[in-house]
Amino acid sequence: MEKLRFGKTNLMVSRIAFGGIPIQRLTTEDAVAVVRGSIDMGVNFIDTANGYVDSEEKIGAAIKGIPRDGLVIASKCMARDKKGFLEMLDLSLKRMGTDYIDIYQLHNVSSEEACDRVFAEGGALEGLKEAIKEGKVRFSGITSHNIPIGIETMKTGEFASIQLPFNFLDDDALEEAIPLAKELDMGFIAMKPFGGGILEDARLTIKHLLQFDNIVPDPGIEKLSEMEEIVRIVESNESFDEADAAAIEKIKKETSGTWCHRCGYCMPCSQDITISSVLTSDSFIKRFTFEKNIALIGRDMEKAATCTGCRICVERCPYDLEIPALIKERLVPWNKYLAENK
Repeated sequence: MEKLRFGKTNLMVSRIAFGGIPIQRLTTEDAVAVVRGSIDMGVNFIDTANGYVDSEEKIGAAIKGIPRDGLVIASKCMARDKKGFLEMLDLSLKRMGTDYIDIYQLHNVSSEEACDRVFAEGGALEGLKEAIKEGKVRFSGITSHNIPIGIETMKTGEFASIQLPFNFLDDDALEEAIPLAKELDMGFIAMKPFGGGILEDARLTIKHLLQFDNIVPDPGIEKLSEMEEIVRIVESNESFDEADAAAIEKIKKETSGTWCHRCGYCMPCSQDITISSVLTSDSFIKRFTFEKNIALIGRDMEKAATCTGCRICVERCPYDLEIPALIKERLVPWNKYLAENK
């Protein structure tokens, strides 16, 4: 598979990365088959996280015996302090059976508070720098669901890579973040290239992303057939054309008024509902295990039932979403999901 230079790291990575969220739903045997099959197709960039249940262990089992220098392994952790960061890093190394991780990312730094904590004295960034000096990590990275916050962290010059949401619907990174990554020579990982499983047209989705020569899409892969389809699209070298652009515009019109960008401007909620989690709950259902979803958004979905329809969130939303109505809509599949998994 075609490879590209991943910014100032000078790592040569496959045009598509392997996203490690969905394999937590698989048996170890099936997960190993999917990861190794993807590697056999030329995918050398694997991205996971400390918090993805047993994804790191399964990746560790899959890469055992494969020459380490032929792979680029990225992981991430949610720790905000140095001590917690170093503990999580050591756990990631142990789980994956490796002496080093190529790119270790501060995970989901999506608020000013999170920024303040990781950049503070004794914060996670100190731990990351120490880990690089010790050789446990080769390059520093950061991820965010909030584009303006992500841009703030990019401008600090502390990171070699950035991971932000980017697909043809969630395209807020296009105006500043992607050009800035190129200017700063940072590696750019496109988080949620399929909108967390919501975008179903692989050809259209991947062709759109391949227009940008400095980003690496990071789709979550659960079945080898999914990666096979993506690799076929990459290797077809089809150019993005007017028909593709028209198809995207049609989808944008159809989803206008329903797509949550997780920017957080609607918050805080008087009922303490984490609105973005509720509005993207369909994506959680598609990507995580039932137990993980209960831990991640169970409380938020319970709180969603207390929505008073005050509409303060609607006034704040830059995308004019009818949030109270959307909350009610998202509760229907969630309640069905609960009933099916009791």
